[in-house]
Amino acid sequence: MTVFKTTSCQSINLRGTLMTFEKPKVMGILNLTPDSFYDGGQHQDAAAALAHAQHLVQEGADIIDIGAYSSRPGAQEISAQEEIDRALPAIAAIRTALPHVILSIDTFRADVAEACVKAGVHIINDVSGGTLDERMFDTVAKLQVPYILMHMRGTPQTMQTMTDYTDVVNDVAISLGHGIAKLRSMGVRDIILDPGYGFAKTIDQNYDLLMRVNELAYFGLPILGGISRKSMLYKKLGTTPDQVLPGTIALNTLLLERGVQILRVHDVKEAKQLIDIFYN
Repeated sequence: MTVFKTTSCQSINLRGTLMTFEKPKVMGILNLTPDSFYDGGQHQDAAAALAHAQHLVQEGADIIDIGAYSSRPGAQEISAQEEIDRALPAIAAIRTALPHVILSIDTFRADVAEACVKAGVHIINDVSGGTLDERMFDTVAKLQVPYILMHMRGTPQTMQTMTDYTDVVNDVAISLGHGIAKLRSMGVRDIILDPGYGFAKTIDQNYDLLMRVNELAYFGLPILGGISRKSMLYKKLGTTPDQVLPGTIALNTLLLERGVQILRVHDVKEAKQLIDIFYN
């Protein structure tokens, strides 16, 4: 088996501190939403969010990704203000109790991103890759924070009707390439790529993209893989999100073999152990 382990010295600048990727990082998921597909409603208030953040850090999370808007297929629309009102109390609690933890905000809205960065967040994680808010790239350029450029078509409400690709891997790469070029032209230095598993892709397309994700290394940027407990696992197996941790570990192994530098997961301890074994 060919293994595409990265040996590059890629890095991102986090408020003056460099994060490097000689060894992949783990991004722990903190959902503040009532309707996320796996853990919706469990961490909605600031105290519960802080407790889960502390748990993620204890298990070895390098980054905590805070989401205040559910981007699952068919998710309910909420206003930008409601998203901000959900996110800021949790960010404040975490920054106070865990001042050294690296935070990202999972949002496609420029206003939400800016408010959260001003509150202490280090990274903007945009599931739409700048397609749902025309001000997002300008905001990232102004703030000069690392930006996760993800591939998606449509909106969370419509994306699963937009899965017509000539070659899903090439089409995703072309789309990401356009985003990279625009961001670079605006002076954005720190970009992380996310192929967008589960976003405007069929189950088969998700697996094609997983098996060939190493082709995105062409851009020379860190790659994030987020397949944790997603429908590409539980629908394929005919089960539910809470039953697919073994499958998540298996697919994360394939991502590591293909050179992915960040694993976005619900289960940090297992991902951390996997990386420690894989990179021993």
